[in-house]
Amino acid sequence: MTPPSTPRDGTAVAHESELRADAERNRERVIAAARRLYAREGLGVSMAAVAREAGVGKATLSRRFATREELITTVFADRMDGYAAAVTTALADPDPWRAFTGYVHTVCAMQAADRGFADVLTMTFPAAKALEARRAQAYHGFLELITRAKNSGHLDSEFTDQDMPMLLMANAGVIAATADAAPDSWQRLVAYMLRAFATPGTETPPLPPAPTPRALYRAMVRLGRSTPTNAPREDDSLDT
Repeated sequence: MTPPSTPRDGTAVAHESELRADAERNRERVIAAARRLYAREGLGVSMAAVAREAGVGKATLSRRFATREELITTVFADRMDGYAAAVTTALADPDPWRAFTGYVHTVCAMQAADRGFADVLTMTFPAAKALEARRAQAYHGFLELITRAKNSGHLDSEFTDQDMPMLLMANAGVIAATADAAPDSWQRLVAYMLRAFATPGTETPPLPPAPTPRALYRAMVRLGRSTPTNAPREDDSLDT
């Protein structure tokens, strides 16, 4: 015969509740720390560096996020929602060329605002199904933007959807290289590329001013001193 169960006392219940609350606080601290580091330094930041920034141990971090990909997916979920929403907004614009150029500029601006997101847009994460679903949604919307812009006669017929990832890669590189030394340089790159994408005679956005020689020199010095993201680090033991 099974003995009757004994209700747990209030102390045990309160203790379990506090443990859950503590675990959730640690999770939020990790997410906030990763968001700060990724935005400032890109995805080359190690998991161990995130743990230090969050003020938690490596074991605590690995319990919350078993892999680097899982952490990246969580941190950038809202950014990817915004990325998908941008193409929806563009498709609602009745002017096909303005919709196309506006979308390209919006996405590149999102890259400039967050170095980590600049990296995310030039990489794929096959196991991150929610993130990749947003990417696919944006991609299919962009195909429609391309078709409309070509049919309007403003987008060069040789433009393909593969030109956008190349632009994003180039933009990510400029953003990483110029950083705070010449932070608006990406806008000039994008303006030049939109001119290249346009058919002759099509009106294009004005060309922003070039960075000053001093700003560009600072950016080049900074880039020369930076550590490549693929260089080995002593604190990468948590990376997967």
